[in-house]
Amino acid sequence: MTSITDLSELSEKELFQLEREIANQHVGKFPYLAVIWSLTNFVVWVSLFPLVMFGHVPVWLGFIIATVNVTLSYLPSHEAQHDIIARPGDRLRWLNELVGWIGSIPLLITYPVLKATHLEHHKHANDPELDPDYYLHAETPLKAVWSHIQSRQPRGSNTQADRYASTLSRIGREDLMVPQIGLTLAYFGFLFTMSWCGFALEAALLWWLPHQIAVSYILFFLGWAPHHPGGSTDRYRTTRSWQSNLGNLGSMGMQFHIVHHLHPRIPLYRTPQAYWEMKPILEARGCDVDEL
Repeated sequence: MTSITDLSELSEKELFQLEREIANQHVGKFPYLAVIWSLTNFVVWVSLFPLVMFGHVPVWLGFIIATVNVTLSYLPSHEAQHDIIARPGDRLRWLNELVGWIGSIPLLITYPVLKATHLEHHKHANDPELDPDYYLHAETPLKAVWSHIQSRQPRGSNTQADRYASTLSRIGREDLMVPQIGLTLAYFGFLFTMSWCGFALEAALLWWLPHQIAVSYILFFLGWAPHHPGGSTDRYRTTRSWQSNLGNLGSMGMQFHIVHHLHPRIPLYRTPQAYWEMKPILEARGCDVDEL
């Protein structure tokens, strides 16, 4: 690697070439862990409800496992959203789409909606009008969490549903709302039926509350923390590297989120290595990488 002093003297084109050479060393690596993680997590999640209903697993333990399941469901789907498992036309494309779907269902958002809105987030990160995730912006961590909770209330404003619906309408994909509405109705229908049959506590602790906790956790670590303060739409300043008190695993691998935004086809498990190799270049570009 060229020295940092030398890097500061390079042109934008030369810096990009160095950055691209590093990124290319990590793109195209098959994310075995994400695939195994996704399939295993989904099987456990689906099995949990009957195991609790038939008394094989206590409700309190089921609640903990379900919360972990839903929290862990998003990241493999996120890999699929960027075609990291397999690109269109590849032999394993079906696996990419399968992982995308089974990772999105526990979050009550269909995979096509997640993918369409997430790609728009990448195109328009931090744009108040065009970024579907802009509603996550807040001044402090506590305000961020509180805002997330408020937005999910029946009378909440500036909600994820509002932003995603307007985004789908803007890009001409209103058709994706139909299966999304179907999934939402099926979920609430299930909760109502289980409550009517005398299993309200089980439904709340295995389905409703784990979803609320997991979504807050995901939105904080994937949405708010790596994009804060979110004042720039410049490609190299829309996100940052940051030091999490929970470490990289506890923050769902998002400490190095800047690498993902710059090179979204690098698998999650390779972003830390790519970051350290790329950091001198990012510093030369004036990126927010001071915390790590």
